[in-house]
Amino acid sequence: MAMISKTLVFTYIYLLIYIILSSGWVLSPKYFNFPFPITLTMIHMAFSGIVSFFLVRVFKVVSPVKMTFEIYATCVIPISAFFAASLWFGNTAYLYISVAFIQMLKALMPVATFIMAVLCGTDKARCDVFLNMLVVSVGVVVSSYGEIHFNVVGTVYQVTGIFAEALRLVLTQVLLQKKGLTLNPITSLYYIAPCSFVFLFVPWYLLEKPGMEVSQIQFNFWIFFSNALCALALNFSIFLVIGRTGAVTIRVAGVLKDWILIALSTVIFPESTITGMNIIGYAIALCGVVMYNYLKVRDVRASSQLPEAAPERMVKDWKLDKKASDIYVPNNGSDGSTANILSSSDAADEEAQPLVASSRLSHVGRTQASNHGG
Repeated sequence: MAMISKTLVFTYIYLLIYIILSSGWVLSPKYFNFPFPITLTMIHMAFSGIVSFFLVRVFKVVSPVKMTFEIYATCVIPISAFFAASLWFGNTAYLYISVAFIQMLKALMPVATFIMAVLCGTDKARCDVFLNMLVVSVGVVVSSYGEIHFNVVGTVYQVTGIFAEALRLVLTQVLLQKKGLTLNPITSLYYIAPCSFVFLFVPWYLLEKPGMEVSQIQFNFWIFFSNALCALALNFSIFLVIGRTGAVTIRVAGVLKDWILIALSTVIFPESTITGMNIIGYAIALCGVVMYNYLKVRDVRASSQLPEAAPERMVKDWKLDKKASDIYVPNNGSDGSTANILSSSDAADEEAQPLVASSRLSHVGRTQASNHGG
């Protein structure tokens, strides 16, 4: 218990450090005049890829998996593409809407994941889950209605990013489970970060490169290095939480984290004004998320009591649990996987999830900054 508490404490300490010192400050024109989210994301991907390369190939902290061209082409590339898309859209949203509102919209993550899972055949349509999803959606709509600085473009970017992330998580489970491949956080970054970097290069070249050439950018190596380092440290701390706590603890921590981010954003970024309607809507959405988490945890416990294939089913449900939760277990970007955390199946699920988390966190940092800036 003491260990779990210590791990959670360190996780949120890293989260606060990341929020205050990371992307947000870099993107905020008020501080560094660097409103280029794709560029910042690419820096994180490059840094994560390099660190993971040294950990795998040089220091041999972990061993690489038997990766074939077929697996890379049919699994890693599609997953990396949607991961890059989720980072691109999610981070860009921070330039249009407030950090607080973005966190509220993220309550849609379980809804998006459930829809994608049903469409891909990895989950069954259930009435109780559907009702929870309906409650979450209604809450988000109410919260959006109460948003003072509501921006259609920013909202579309964020929602698109959420669905891209949801599809990535489901694909990770489907593709990697099918191949029987399991990736830990380090190997996930090792394979996915470089590929995501390549995918991000296209929108960067078309959308941000021209603007960077004509704008006066204040580039400070140490600022960007510390930024990437904080993101990596955060992802590592999240990985510790994933490996040392249970599903219930992680889900509760995720909900707590969202509330903390919303509260901090209103303090650090005064532009993130919260209205009573925002709070009411988000509270409604959270009720749906909490009930959804309860159902998933209940399913896992029920399956664990079955004598046959109990361990296997537990792992499967546990993974789906994490993925679907906006909890951002994903936040659990495990080992500095700036890639993203929620993803993969089995071991992959747990490990890949850390990858998802990272991306979201990156979004958060950037978001805050962007928000702050505009």
